[in-house]
Amino acid sequence: MAGNREFFNRRLHSLLGVIPVGLFLMQHLVVNHFATGGEESFNNAAHFMESLPFRIFLETFVIYLPLLFHAIYGLYIAFTAKNNTSRYGYFRNWMFMLQRVSGVITLVFVAWHVWETRVQAAFGAEVNFQMMENILSNPFMFWFYIIGVISAIFHFANGLWSFFVSWGITVSPRSQVISTYVTIGIFIALSIVGVRALTAFI
Repeated sequence: MAGNREFFNRRLHSLLGVIPVGLFLMQHLVVNHFATGGEESFNNAAHFMESLPFRIFLETFVIYLPLLFHAIYGLYIAFTAKNNTSRYGYFRNWMFMLQRVSGVITLVFVAWHVWETRVQAAFGAEVNFQMMENILSNPFMFWFYIIGVISAIFHFANGLWSFFVSWGITVSPRSQVISTYVTIGIFIALSIVGVRALTAFI
């Protein structure tokens, strides 16, 4: 019974990491990338997202609760998992370890980012270009955001590889090699989008 529960929790953890959390990450990166078009471009995109109907409901049940489960169960996995050198080999074992490390870094970053933006917005602050410009004008915070964003993107892209395997999408060794190159491409592409957005604010 306990084994079945753990199997279910791991499958749910994997699924939520891609849908909806991973999709939200990509959407968030795209909205932030509007900053490369200037202050007005970003503010219009941000205000559009804030004006969506049922926003509080969507944020709670599509973003925060799935993210909370993924984070809590992810910490359990990170601190109980053992490296799989015999199963995956040298490269994939490194990816296995970096997945756990990036998950912890991403959790710290996301918690801080939510505090600086969504929580402050609840107290009356406006989430706009100027807010992010003020945050990122601090060199320490800029590099904290760079590391956090890249860590989040790596965690998502590398997590896709595990998702494809655990859900039976990539079964053969060849398909797993192809999946490795695809997910590396996703990591590079999204990292360019994320870093360009951050540098646009400064």
